[in-house]
Amino acid sequence: MEQGNGWRSLIDDDLRAYIAERDSFYLATTSSDGYPYIQHRGGPKGFLKALDDRTLAFADFAGNRQYISIGNSRENDRANLFLMDYAHRRRVKIWGRIRFVEDDPDLLASLAIPDYRAKAERAVLFTIEAWDTNCPQHITPRFTEAELAPTLLAYEGRIAELSAEIESLKARLRQNQPGDERFS
Repeated sequence: MEQGNGWRSLIDDDLRAYIAERDSFYLATTSSDGYPYIQHRGGPKGFLKALDDRTLAFADFAGNRQYISIGNSRENDRANLFLMDYAHRRRVKIWGRIRFVEDDPDLLASLAIPDYRAKAERAVLFTIEAWDTNCPQHITPRFTEAELAPTLLAYEGRIAELSAEIESLKARLRQNQPGDERFS
């Protein structure tokens, strides 16, 4: 994906895989007066879906009830998505046109996330005009609990081993040094 050979307009296999792993992104819209608005969108991994090689979609879950992006899209359908992978220091910028769809239950059902408790109010379709990746130079790595879990589990296991070894050594020292408080 990090080819650096200019903007692309079609979703390739690498971008499709990258999108499927995202559990959040940023959505930018602009009012007819030129005021930009950016908001975070989140959900389980895979809630942002590639429907074909130019169209992304996601369920618009109930949130802060400001509806600024919806209002902006009625005046100006140009929008941007900014997808971050902090752990791997990757980002993708996507330019396109956005449409909020309130009257298509089949589309909304296709975007439903099993066992996800948030209420989907509408579907959002995003037609890609261009996308590009950025250099990772100034991206500070950040990690989710799920990304850290295997490492933390290994550390916890090692701490348990070392704690058991310390207790075993203390027991041996107590046998050799009865009454010494340091080994209690």
